Amino acid sequence: MADVRSMPVPDGLEGERVDAALARLFGLSRGRAADIIAAGDVLLDGQEVAKSERLQAGAWLEVTLPPPPSAPVPVAEPVPGMGVLYEDDDIVVVDKPVGVAAHPTTGWTGQTVLGGLLGAGHTIATSGAAERQGIVHRLDANTTGAMVVAKSEIAYSRLKRAFKERRIDKRYRALVQGHPDPFRGTVDAPIDRHPSGDGRFAVVAGGKPSVTHYDTVEAFRAATLLDIDLETGRTHQIRVHMSAIRHPCAGDLAYGADPVLAERLGLRRQWLHAARLGFEHPARGDWVEFESPYPDDLARALDIVSAES
Repeated sequence: MADVRSMPVPDGLEGERVDAALARLFGLSRGRAADIIAAGDVLLDGQEVAKSERLQAGAWLEVTLPPPPSAPVPVAEPVPGMGVLYEDDDIVVVDKPVGVAAHPTTGWTGQTVLGGLLGAGHTIATSGAAERQGIVHRLDANTTGAMVVAKSEIAYSRLKRAFKERRIDKRYRALVQGHPDPFRGTVDAPIDRHPSGDGRFAVVAGGKPSVTHYDTVEAFRAATLLDIDLETGRTHQIRVHMSAIRHPCAGDLAYGADPVLAERLGLRRQWLHAARLGFEHPARGDWVEFESPYPDDLARALDIVSAES
């Protein structure tokens, strides 16, 4: 059943775009807010509005919120190419392949880590929403590498807390275009959804604080291999920050990578890999670390760019 909300525009939203204001008022994504506006479900003083229209304090806002989409149910089926780096009674550390999401989401019809584990007979913690039980962190569908999933309830709660408190050592390798200067540095720039509403993210004033540390591992003629340490964990953070300093991940066409270089390296996705994951074991308390080798497509691209140097 639709939920109709009526209210005067608060003083604090004076001059705000309608889509941005809806996102703030109702906890929506900018894309979701734009869809509601386009459907004619947002009235300002009784008239439909465009998403870019600016609000005036005191104007009467009427919004018809559609019912939230039902959560997709994980489909239990083995995922080809998904390896297990480690498993015990509390955790399973997987080597996530390309093209696999962490868990089901609205609009995603492909395979997931959660479905793959369930399909292979692994026991997963029941904590969390039904569509992402046991999932304590995520990797983009086209980012490969090490990812931990909770099997016990205590592991779930303690790992979630550890990620929130940034007590997890997550190290990525990224092959970026060009040569970052300085060769070791930090990108400290807020991230939020891209103003286009097309699903990308961007450095946006007023966005969520986001900090990425990088260090050069090896420089080639056309690209540089970086070791990356995340201080925060925003969606697409590495991809956005590398693009923001004009050194996008090779093959990352969505964030400005050169398609000619991508073709030469045989890349059909961003060169980005979760190479190492370290954390305090949630049940035993000792520090554990896991490494994921480069998958074939990234290894081939690295060989090519190295041979050209």
